[in-house]
Amino acid sequence: MKRREFIKKTGFGLAAVAGAAVVPSVVRSQDPGLPAVKWRLVSSFPKSLEVVYTGAEALAKRIDELTSGKFQIQVFAAGEIKPSNGVLDAVQKNTVECGHTCSYYFHNQNKAFSLDTAIPFGLSARQMNAWYYYGGGLALSREFFARHGIVNFSGGNTGTQMGGWFRKEIRGLKDIKGLKIRIPGFGAEIFSSLGATVQRDLAIADIYPAFDQGAIDAVELVGPYDDEKQSLYKVARFYYYPGWWEPAGRITFYVNKGEWDQLPKPYQAAFEVAAAEVDVRILANYDAWNPPAIQRLVQKGTQLRQFPDDVMHAAYKTAQKIYTAESAANPDFKKIYDSMRAFQQVSDIWTGMAENTMANFMQAQSIAGK
Repeated sequence: MKRREFIKKTGFGLAAVAGAAVVPSVVRSQDPGLPAVKWRLVSSFPKSLEVVYTGAEALAKRIDELTSGKFQIQVFAAGEIKPSNGVLDAVQKNTVECGHTCSYYFHNQNKAFSLDTAIPFGLSARQMNAWYYYGGGLALSREFFARHGIVNFSGGNTGTQMGGWFRKEIRGLKDIKGLKIRIPGFGAEIFSSLGATVQRDLAIADIYPAFDQGAIDAVELVGPYDDEKQSLYKVARFYYYPGWWEPAGRITFYVNKGEWDQLPKPYQAAFEVAAAEVDVRILANYDAWNPPAIQRLVQKGTQLRQFPDDVMHAAYKTAQKIYTAESAANPDFKKIYDSMRAFQQVSDIWTGMAENTMANFMQAQSIAGK
């Protein structure tokens, strides 16, 4: 390999055109002709939400390594420059060059944003990546974000989330009425339709105080590892599953389009490489750390509960009505949702046959002590 080569063109940014993601090759340590670049990144996450927050730090560290320190990104936690829900505005206006966020925080600006993170009864993490890179999802999302002055990169996934913490048991649909719950995106719309009072915009740092002081009756956050770190088990005993409103939870890097277009090509490639590594790392973190965390929570007195069938069926039926109405009113949503839904309908057949039957069998053996 030539020493003066740096990073060959990576296929992640062109996957929608080429139809596949290409593994990049890093082959040069530095180029004295490239300029020093310093960016700032604002995160939607506090430092206490360590898995997703440190994803941005990992991006910055990897880019620094790949460019021999010439391209540096300084990371700021939620609230240091902008609040959790201020990332889109900050990147659009070039207050900062890039951000790390969940797009469904901007649900009220355009509900198509939620499709980038998670929708109730939507794609799993693996399905989302398959659709994104091989089912046309990347091209559709890039088209949508470009109209908002953003270049987007997948930057992590939580996997399937839990259904949240409840002070009282949910024995049926009637127990949803009057419930005060913190939940974002389409999940908030569904709970509201079922009779709950929703708190959509409560920042992560404000969740525990609001829950502890009785301002809300229920909270959804992420899953066992993060929820334990946030001490939610100290406020409520009942921990519900499945998190039907977030079968996956994509985290996304936003880059100001003007800044991206001016960035030297080797630095663009370095950013794409680093974002892809973070994407893999965050999901692996959760898959490794959630299982022991759920065991610890049970040992601390947490009582696991499954949502009753009438709640699940009512939520699913309500979700379909909401998606139909939104598709009729919002071309952005319809274009992306139709693609995602068509992909899911085929993917679910394979997943249900191969993955789920095997997982259910192995869980039965574990329960039986075999």
